[in-house]
Amino acid sequence: MELAVLVKLLFKLVGGLGIFLLGMKYMSDGMQAVAGSRLRGMISLATNNRLLATGVGVVVTCIVQSSSITTVMVVGFVNSGVMQLAQALGVIMGANIGTTITGWILVLKIGKYGLPILGAAAIAYLFSKGDRWRFWSMAIMGIGMIFFGLELMKDACSLIKEHPSFESWFQSFQADDYFGVLGCALIGCLLTIMVQSSSATLGITISLASQGVISYPTAAALVLGENIGTTITAYLASLGATTNARRAAYFHIIFNLVGVLWITAIFHWYIDLVQEIIGDDVTKVTMVGGKPTYDTTATIAATHSIFNVTNTLIFLPFLPIFVKLLTRFVPAKAYKEKPHLTDLDIRILDTPLLAIEQSQKEIEKMGDGCAKMMGWLKTLYEQEDRDLSLGERLQHRERVLDSVHDELAVFITSLLSGNVPHATAEEARLQLRMADEYESVSDYLANLEKFDHKLYDKELRFTKSQRSDLLELNGLLQQHLDMVNDSLKQRNTNVITKLETIGKRIRDLLKSLRRKHLDALSSGNIRPQVSVAYLAALNAYARVRDHSRNIAEAVSGEK
Repeated sequence: MELAVLVKLLFKLVGGLGIFLLGMKYMSDGMQAVAGSRLRGMISLATNNRLLATGVGVVVTCIVQSSSITTVMVVGFVNSGVMQLAQALGVIMGANIGTTITGWILVLKIGKYGLPILGAAAIAYLFSKGDRWRFWSMAIMGIGMIFFGLELMKDACSLIKEHPSFESWFQSFQADDYFGVLGCALIGCLLTIMVQSSSATLGITISLASQGVISYPTAAALVLGENIGTTITAYLASLGATTNARRAAYFHIIFNLVGVLWITAIFHWYIDLVQEIIGDDVTKVTMVGGKPTYDTTATIAATHSIFNVTNTLIFLPFLPIFVKLLTRFVPAKAYKEKPHLTDLDIRILDTPLLAIEQSQKEIEKMGDGCAKMMGWLKTLYEQEDRDLSLGERLQHRERVLDSVHDELAVFITSLLSGNVPHATAEEARLQLRMADEYESVSDYLANLEKFDHKLYDKELRFTKSQRSDLLELNGLLQQHLDMVNDSLKQRNTNVITKLETIGKRIRDLLKSLRRKHLDALSSGNIRPQVSVAYLAALNAYARVRDHSRNIAEAVSGEK
């Protein structure tokens, strides 16, 4: 008989937990999509100002609904060099506060409405035409799943109360003394490591406490342990990362471990204070659906929030000291750690809206690289004695941009393989197109250097008149490319209109230079090798203009 009850309990508990976790994911994905550009601009606010960085951590975690996602994302940013260690530590502390929002969502007295909320939101999701309404529906559907999953877990826990043998086993875990508190905290930690979600273990804890299976002090001790368990995700993400990324992950562990150690030392005084602040009687029994229920959710949520806020306030003044200590005890490696040419990091793919911002920055860098190559070409044309090292630098930059293009293609393809909003997917496709166009621009610029280099090897050069004409053409195309690059950085969709005048000047100049060259050929003073190289150079510049305009079309949103 007890085996049948145990199977029923496990089925309901696992089913409820699965729906709860899926609800957390749906709510997170929906909130991220709705937050849109605001979330993308949020990380840039995380400056060296400790309070501001902490505030960013709180807000971002409230949006993504997971401190694990935020801390893994921070590890990714630090690993790629986009965020400094001091900024990261502030965001990590804020993430610990932000994750407590889950407990307060569960305080809402809408548990029995979880299924109808889920159903109504699912219908809205299926029939919504606009992306914004669809993702709002997804977020609300997630909330419905969270409450429905919680109700299933509560029903499963009520089965424990009906069987004394099960109940007595749970009652053996009591936070009635210091070692009991540490034991319960350890169980909470292990459970969170297994489930990989502190929100899920919080849901289980609230379910057990609300059915009276465990006492409020035991639930509070479990919640404290869950804070330590959630650090494993960031630690795993830091394996194989740069030294600064590992320092950020180690700080996350230290922050939570030290916090739990000091709070357990004053545990019983602390939980009495929380009960006094909230004013709830955790021993009061209310009959719900014919079953006794303990109203402990708000008190457990407050236990979680007050602890994290207090711990953050304690750590904040000492943040610079922790940066120095981490730098000293986790020394940098003797060799260059950055394994890639880009700052892209796959850890950021869990937050598509921030990942797409990262790839955007890399494409902007490709544009800057092409602009530098044009500047070097100008210098080469101006020189009588050719600087071979400058030519090699230009060729090296082309090879670098080839590799950057490959890394971007892999990153954006991985991003598109996940579940991303339509607008983000469209932006990612445009980015792939722009990266390909910039890579083509760099190829033609490298070819222009090769034409000049081959002539130099044969002790030939373009004539003074030709070099003067090529310098004029190079200058116009550099202006053209600079306008495209600036529009890309400013997200200026009117770039095509801006390019009309200079685009016409480039077309007219190309026609004029071809005519001029063909007229000069009749004099017989131009060597065949120089003539071929010059016409090839004019063609390469025409292709640079075409690819540059293609980038402008992508910036303007043209497909």
